[in-house]
Amino acid sequence: MSPLLIEYLPILIFIGLAVVIAGVAVGASYIVAGERPDPEKNAAYECGFDPFEDSRGKFDVRFYLVAILFIIFDLEVAFLFPWAVALGDIGVFGFWSMMLFLAILTVGFIYEWRKGALEWE
Repeated sequence: MSPLLIEYLPILIFIGLAVVIAGVAVGASYIVAGERPDPEKNAAYECGFDPFEDSRGKFDVRFYLVAILFIIFDLEVAFLFPWAVALGDIGVFGFWSMMLFLAILTVGFIYEWRKGALEWE
């Protein structure tokens, strides 16, 4: 074997050992536990109660609206961290471009607030 391949030998041994241990664990779980499903195990779980209705029921659009608003304002915070770190390098243009970005998001937030999208009845 070449010296380059010998350097990768510990990694290959580690991967092989991980695959063997995972296979033994999965095989042992099938041997020891077995499968004995009953109606209670196969039933849909809904907070400890029997399901109220069909699982394909429609969700209220407010769930999706709140999720989208969360993603938008979460990304705003994600953009603020690298901006704050690089603020010394990007100068005045970078500062005012971020202020414009924050202003647009603030206008969108106020619009959603006025429309009642953040109210939960």
